[in-house]
Amino acid sequence: MKKLLVFCLGLIFILPMRAQQHAEQNHSKYIPPSDPQVQQKLQQWQNVKFGLLMHWGTYSQWGVVESWSLCPEDEGWCERRGPYAADWYTYKKAYENLQTTFNPVDFNPDKWAKAAKAAGMKYLVFTTKHHDGFCMFDTKQTDYSVMQSPFGKNPKANIAQEVFKAFRAENFMIGAYFSKPDWHSADYWWPYFPPKDRNSSYPPKKYPEKWEKFKSFTYNQIQELMRDYGKMDILWLDGGWVRPFSTIDTTVSWQKTIPFDQDIDMPKIAAMARTFQPGLLVVDRTVTGPYENYVTPEQQIPGNYLPIPWETCLTMGDSWSYIPKENFKPARKLIHILTEVVSKNGNLLLNVAPSPQGDFHPEAYLRLQEIGNWMNVNGEAIYGTTGDNKIGPQGKMVFTHKPDAIYAIYRAEEGESLPSKIEIKNLVLDKNSKISLLGIKDPLKWSMTNGTVSIVIPEKTAKVVAGSFAWVFKISV
Repeated sequence: MKKLLVFCLGLIFILPMRAQQHAEQNHSKYIPPSDPQVQQKLQQWQNVKFGLLMHWGTYSQWGVVESWSLCPEDEGWCERRGPYAADWYTYKKAYENLQTTFNPVDFNPDKWAKAAKAAGMKYLVFTTKHHDGFCMFDTKQTDYSVMQSPFGKNPKANIAQEVFKAFRAENFMIGAYFSKPDWHSADYWWPYFPPKDRNSSYPPKKYPEKWEKFKSFTYNQIQELMRDYGKMDILWLDGGWVRPFSTIDTTVSWQKTIPFDQDIDMPKIAAMARTFQPGLLVVDRTVTGPYENYVTPEQQIPGNYLPIPWETCLTMGDSWSYIPKENFKPARKLIHILTEVVSKNGNLLLNVAPSPQGDFHPEAYLRLQEIGNWMNVNGEAIYGTTGDNKIGPQGKMVFTHKPDAIYAIYRAEEGESLPSKIEIKNLVLDKNSKISLLGIKDPLKWSMTNGTVSIVIPEKTAKVVAGSFAWVFKISV
């Protein structure tokens, strides 16, 4: 991941940030896709709402941030630690030598897929390659891949293929995360010019033959993923500094640091990808234009409803990559985040990082189960809904909409009981409207005065639903 994306349209922080990079983006110039198949896929994606992201690579063995410790920038998220930290060349050699010990013998993607499905997740984005260049798939373009690790002899060695297959069997939409920059490739970080930062170590315009090799390498790897790995729904491209110079927004601070054109020819890549995967969503993160079919704020939620397709990607714990002792967010907070995201017209892509042995933390499975228990009762207020730009958040309540219903989601604090009366402003109902509490059959009594709807909750009903992370009132309209 690039450590943080920030909307110019009023983002609020939702968690303490650790090793984050600030990067604003103005989405007022979003371009909707014109291809009917892409439009249809985008609508399908917007309806499923909740997905799983996984950052996994050799770096899990050290329990360090994914890829970024290789980057020679003086930023907190690039800090090197451990016995090789004093010298960048020694560190890079030791880091890349992790390929020789990567052996996740507990790898069981069927277990992940079932746990994610039980949590109510409906799409997957898996890191096929991060910025470090280590490939979690059987690429013919480089030997720096899982196939050349000790795990390469395992029948499930082609990790990306096995992950996609397992989640596809559970009817997930499938997304391939792919890093455009590749810090292992000698055609990106050319050893003749040691890297100074995350960018190409040479100016592509001055060395066009070298850059053309890198473009071909990138094209060929994406072609492998789009051609050889079954049905794909999303190509999720990270590393937004690899972009045409003409697309740089100089009002955005981090983009002003991009030194030169790094155009990899997205029109050609997207056209090729869609010949194998018609309707494919292409998500060229932060590069506003026809190849950013939806936008992806990172570790944050917009301050208000957004009319464009968007997804917040955030971590279940503190880190994108595996760390031995993780600080997982409580299920209550994760459910509140999900409901807020959906109420503002977005999707939630929640990251869980596998261990070097190839499994999740036990606590991660518990969180998925807790979320799933809530979704089993209240999922209709999430799936297939649109966000709320009419009623507006009110105290602890947020709202989602369907053509025939409004869902008022009351997000409870720890130990809070359901109040005996709920009031909703800015809501005018027909006298025949019905209001019920999801999970309870009997309708609730309500009244309306001057545009405020009052809902009465009997004490016995409140006791039945006590302890929920959030209560959902279904208002039939």
